[in-house]
Amino acid sequence: MVGDDISEEMIRRAESLRLERGLKNLRFVRRDAETPVDAEHVFDAALCSLGLMYVPQPERALSAMFDALRPGGRAVAAVWGQRGRCGWAEVFPIIDARVKSEVCPLFFRLGTGAALEGSFRTAGFTNVTSERLSCGVTFESAEQACGAAMIGGPVALAYARFDIATQEAVCAEYLTSIEAFRAGAGYEIPGEFVITSGVTLA
Repeated sequence: MVGDDISEEMIRRAESLRLERGLKNLRFVRRDAETPVDAEHVFDAALCSLGLMYVPQPERALSAMFDALRPGGRAVAAVWGQRGRCGWAEVFPIIDARVKSEVCPLFFRLGTGAALEGSFRTAGFTNVTSERLSCGVTFESAEQACGAAMIGGPVALAYARFDIATQEAVCAEYLTSIEAFRAGAGYEIPGEFVITSGVTLA
């Protein structure tokens, strides 16, 4: 098995865990999702979990997955669903108001309608199926909710460049945007996800 990510830190952490657990049938490589793998038609399955939204050209990433699979291989991808059904979506305009360009303006594109299915078919997959799931995301505290959105989420790069005062203002505004989802000291934020799969011709 091969795992890849564009982040050097993610690869470093994954490789450290692999060595710690003595896994020998797994390796990790730093790679752009849109770049074809070195060896084509060698994998039985490909999985992309909540990653395609970060890719500038997700159709190219799906084409790379298609080319990496053997005939009869299966690919599965999960993305965020419709923007209005994801309670954390207000993080984008909050950040956008403080930077000169939009942050991930098309982040919900693949979760709209049958967009992800269409992208699978464009890449060459057949027997394409989709499932739309409503699933909340739970955080135990305001600090945890902000950390997930600002530090580990899609606006992390922009957020990291803000000064302390701006970071505090952004977090306060974001917490206000999710106040309706408060559950005690934490939050239960509604979300929607689309899971799509397809196979290559045998």
